[in-house]
Amino acid sequence: MFLIGFPLLLIPFAIYNIIAFLTPGVEWTTPAQTIRMMSGQDWVVNWEDMLLAFTLLLLAVEIIKSTRNGYRAIVDHVLAMALFIVMLVEFLLVRQAGTSTFFLLTMIALVDVLAGFIVSIRSSQRRVEVDAEGPA
Repeated sequence: MFLIGFPLLLIPFAIYNIIAFLTPGVEWTTPAQTIRMMSGQDWVVNWEDMLLAFTLLLLAVEIIKSTRNGYRAIVDHVLAMALFIVMLVEFLLVRQAGTSTFFLLTMIALVDVLAGFIVSIRSSQRRVEVDAEGPA
């Protein structure tokens, strides 16, 4: 279980930066796939949609990981906070990161940080309540 201390949202952050810095001129809104729906409507999926959907799936895993207690959970929270700060600074200071796609990635990282701390606080409150009741 070595992934417990690794912020999974680092993966889409790295993907975005690799594409933004190594392939200038690539647009996130370029269509990646067109899917014909049963209604007859064509759903055009672009690269931005795919990256954000992937990031949301990783966010779900991160929230599940935040329910664990112990040293690894604390390390995970600290790394998630550090990643959010790096993403926020990059969004504010780097021209290639000043896009809606990167802003949404940053907001997803913020949700990860907030959810991790909220889950930790709630679980510690429950632990205190159980300890206060004493043995049954």
